[in-house]
This record gives sequence, C-alpha cells and structure tokens, in this order.
Amino acid sequence: MNSSFDVLIVGIGGQGTILASNIIGEACLIEETPIKGVETHGMAQRGGSVESHVRIGGEFGPLIVPGGADLMIALDLLEAVRYRHYLKKGARILVNDHTVVPTSVHTQGLEMPGRDALVADLADFDLTMVDAAGLATEAGNLIVQNVVMLGAAAPSFPLKPESLEEAVRRSVPPKTLDLNLRAFALGREAGLKKE
Repeated sequence: MNSSFDVLIVGIGGQGTILASNIIGEACLIEETPIKGVETHGMAQRGGSVESHVRIGGEFGPLIVPGGADLMIALDLLEAVRYRHYLKKGARILVNDHTVVPTSVHTQGLEMPGRDALVADLADFDLTMVDAAGLATEAGNLIVQNVVMLGAAAPSFPLKPESLEEAVRRSVPPKTLDLNLRAFALGREAGLKKE
C-alpha cells in the first residue's frame, strides 16, 4: 500500500515535463508536505521521452513502481500509452490531446497508431483528454501547454489550488508570469468541468 500520492508526468523533450514536476514540488514545500521525485531525460533534447516521478507525502524512494501511480499527466498521447503500465488499475490520466510523431517512425518506416487506437489503449483508466494547445493559445502562447495540463490536474492533487498557483509564481520567469497564470486558470477550469 502506498503511503504517498504518486504522480507520473510524461512527455518528450521541450514540452516542460520537468518544470511541471518542479511546480508540484514547490507547492509541496509551500504546504510543508514531504515530497520525493526524480526525472529521466537522457535524450530529451532530441525529442526523446521524459518522465518525472513525483511522490507527494512519500516516505520512501523517489521512483514510482509499475502499477503504483495514482495519477498521470501526459503531455503527449503516445507517451501516455508508453507509460500506462505505471498506473494503478482505474487510475486517473489527464492527456494532452496531441501526439508528436517520433523520429523513428520516419527513419525506420514504422507505422504510427492513429489517435483512436491510442485512446482505446487507455480505456481501462479514468481518462480525461485536454485540448492543451487550444487553451494555451487562448492564454497567449502555445509554449504553456504544460502549465495548462498542470491546472487541469490541480483538482486531483492532495494540494490546495492556491499553493499550486503560488508555486507557478515562484517557478516561472517573471516576464512570463501573467501568461502562465492564465494558462493555469484555464487548465484548472477545464479540469473542474471533468470532475
């Protein structure tokens, strides 16, 4: 049995996976809640997979065991499918309704599964698709899709939304603060509609 609320954040290099996990960590510090986490991003600059493990209230190691995650935030639909084995049965997944075609599909002539097939692969979970690109555009810039997704996941965390919002303030460059706060608010509104 877990003693923590385990969150897996997945995406590819450049999508802001690590910033999202850092914001959650900052929110835990604000609430003085124990947190452990780690990320892997060896080939991230070449579009490779990036995964961040965040264990809120965790007493033990930073890695989530397969079958142990309570929540997944996926910044890419294909990455959600790739890492679904980390989730508990019936766990919640928030997925950016977007897929970046891996370079290997082009270089090796592989067949890319379609959106419907990828969504079907997630049918055993409490799935919420989020139009992060549309909401980020509404906020002012596509680059904040990760903060939109964090906002959408906010109602699922055992943390106060105000703490997450303050963590956004502390974690993003000052010149992008208003943009990121708009993205967080739009994402949170979308997440609340799905509750």
